[in-house]
Amino acid sequence: MVLDKDTAKKTAELLLQINAIKLEPENPFTWASGWKSPIYCDNRIILSYPVIRNYIREEMAKQVESLYGKIDAIVGVATGAIGVGMLVAEQLGLPFAYVRPQPKSHGRQNQIEGRLDAHQNVVVIEDLISTGKSSLNAVDALKDANINVKGMVAIFTYGFDLANDNFKEKNVELHTLSDYEHLIDQASETSYIKENQMNTLLEWRKDPSTWKPN
Repeated sequence: MVLDKDTAKKTAELLLQINAIKLEPENPFTWASGWKSPIYCDNRIILSYPVIRNYIREEMAKQVESLYGKIDAIVGVATGAIGVGMLVAEQLGLPFAYVRPQPKSHGRQNQIEGRLDAHQNVVVIEDLISTGKSSLNAVDALKDANINVKGMVAIFTYGFDLANDNFKEKNVELHTLSDYEHLIDQASETSYIKENQMNTLLEWRKDPSTWKPN
């Protein structure tokens, strides 16, 4: 859920500005899942732009504070949200930890890296939500360690029905700075995409798992 429309529009504008989000309807990307997509999002590039990363840090910190009040720590999801998660934790003056996709196969075999104590209240930070599978895997790891996950704040979501269902099933509250609808609106307003490209992007959004380029 997007909390503030102005923030959603500004975030979309900044992501497009630095090519963190690339729209190429005529030359689709292939995701790790095998899905073909006219859009690709890499929010890690935000870290290379001080002014933009500061904006994202401040807006995410504001949402964490307004939604969840006093918490004990910020947790990032590896690897994409480690950087932005650390920024948010720094902004709030809170401890930071991150969660690996799976436990290490050597050493202490940690899946959660950093100091978290049982029953602490945390907010999880993500850079991107697609199906939500990896994000919710991190939440499961935290809950298995008896950590109280108050919710999740992410930079961007595609807003897939599958992701919404997955979060609802796990009873995890998700809020994002921006989403697909605001991105497309912003791209259209600034002539970043043409009308025929807009139609492709809207069509893909209806059923991304089976979409194929023309």
